[in-house]
Amino acid sequence: MKQFLAFVEKEFYHIFRDKATMLIILLMPIVQVLIFGFAITTDIRDTEVAVCDLSQSMESRELIEKIQAGEYFNVSERLLSPQEADNVFRKGKVKSLIVIPEDFSNRIALNENTAIQIITDGSNPNEANIITGYLQTITAQFAAEQHPAMQPPISFSAETRMLYNPLLKSAFTFVPGVIGLVLMLICTLMTSVSIVREREHGTMEALLVAPSKPLYLIFAKTVPYFVISLFNLAVIILLSIFAFDVPIRGSFMLFIGTSITYIFTSLCLGIFISTVSKTQQIAMIISLMGLMLPTVLLSGLMFPIESMPVVLQGISYLLPARWFIDMGRIIMIKGLGFHYIWIQWAVLTGMAGIFLALSVRGFKVRLD
Repeated sequence: MKQFLAFVEKEFYHIFRDKATMLIILLMPIVQVLIFGFAITTDIRDTEVAVCDLSQSMESRELIEKIQAGEYFNVSERLLSPQEADNVFRKGKVKSLIVIPEDFSNRIALNENTAIQIITDGSNPNEANIITGYLQTITAQFAAEQHPAMQPPISFSAETRMLYNPLLKSAFTFVPGVIGLVLMLICTLMTSVSIVREREHGTMEALLVAPSKPLYLIFAKTVPYFVISLFNLAVIILLSIFAFDVPIRGSFMLFIGTSITYIFTSLCLGIFISTVSKTQQIAMIISLMGLMLPTVLLSGLMFPIESMPVVLQGISYLLPARWFIDMGRIIMIKGLGFHYIWIQWAVLTGMAGIFLALSVRGFKVRLD
């Protein structure tokens, strides 16, 4: 019994001495609970919508104020005609457009049913359905408030139209996200153990005496994984087109170019993780647990980023997958060009440069 207790005591000492293990054991559950609790939600909040008020009446302004008053929508664009809708949707400024007809006020005064039009970005079917349902509920409440004594009350019929994905196929939103998730995990995981493995196996000395700069050694380690990642990208694209019927409506070469940028960024992130990790286990835990959970929950893959708390929205800006998934949907589903993704591409390129510079700096420290 004493030997058993001695082994137990030794194991506790071993765990308490390892600061990385203590952080994982104590901090990871807290982080997971917070992220799951705040990020996993089907509610929408502060969603940007546009309004085209052709009526310009007191009733139409009251409806707009009712839409704006709640926590769900923010009327950020006011259009003069429905023809301007395509431009605001292409730029990604709004998620939905409400068109109020010219005879809106007259029909309400005559106790006649009237119709409004709701145009929603359908590139994310789940989000589109939720937004449309919320808007229909708000308009129905507004209709009931106009003539509460009427039985049945006056009703507004909402004509809905889904842009980019009229059939609301879920694959249209999940495939670009899955591409980003798979490439992130494969590229980062493969490279995150590369340098630390050399150190653990005792082969780092051979690299240190080589007449090469750290940058050349880092690039030499990323090239094989880069080639493998290109093969994985080709397989994923073929599966997306032929297995899930998800088209690439935009430029195929543009999508390949943005994917290569994302792959390179993920590889640089993996190398950076490898330079700061002491063991392969720590590198794998950071790559899997530290990246997979935030990527799934905070990148816009499953849940709308706009509905998350401001802190989590800020964290999502640090995830390369967030920017790639956004570009993937714009190119594949909306069929738009580089003019609409240059900001996302520039952010990914900047991330790659930062991760590469930090990797070289970390590698130099180990050369001293």
